Amino acid sequence: MADGLTYLAHRTLLPGQSLAREYSYGDVSSFPATGTVDTGDAKNSTLGANYRQLQWGKFADWRLSIEGTVERPGLYSLNDLKRFQARSQITRHTCEEGWTAIAQWTGVPLSRVLLAAGIKRSACCVCLYAYDDMVDSIDMLDAFHPQAILAYGMNGRDLPLQHGAPVRLRVETQIGYKSVKYLQRLVVKDVFDDGGPQGNPQNGWAWYTGI
Repeated sequence: MADGLTYLAHRTLLPGQSLAREYSYGDVSSFPATGTVDTGDAKNSTLGANYRQLQWGKFADWRLSIEGTVERPGLYSLNDLKRFQARSQITRHTCEEGWTAIAQWTGVPLSRVLLAAGIKRSACCVCLYAYDDMVDSIDMLDAFHPQAILAYGMNGRDLPLQHGAPVRLRVETQIGYKSVKYLQRLVVKDVFDDGGPQGNPQNGWAWYTGI
């Protein structure tokens, strides 16, 4: 109930597309990779083995699957994502454990990829599935937020393994764990889905963590 109340209050009282503060490059700080696990040893052994193979191949064969309530489902390589107009932003990551860090992120706005896939008007949320077994979702307001990006770069370099290589989501208007690492596929749905048994609410975390 508290989660729902927070979500409703934020969506009712705050501007839906207001930007999170952006910083200068001189503000970039050290950035711990707290909570990072060896993705190659994910609980889902198939996912873990697949990720390990992709890592050995320097992610040349990595593909992000866009599925669900879209006209043109498909697979996107790193090069495919880099053909979209890129966005770079220097923002603050706020962790649920109480620490913060500032980094520069470079990637493609999630909205551009969804529009290219022909997202349908009935779409309600985007579910995110990752190689480390993480499952989460965001609503369409966050999916189309200007700062919601599929990040493949960090601080002017390729995204490091410990920060979610080859591609992670950045949702700058929510607490850090909503910025899912190690993305495998995105599934657009026309009914709300919080991830089911693997989702954050089933594991003691809030679904919406707006800041």
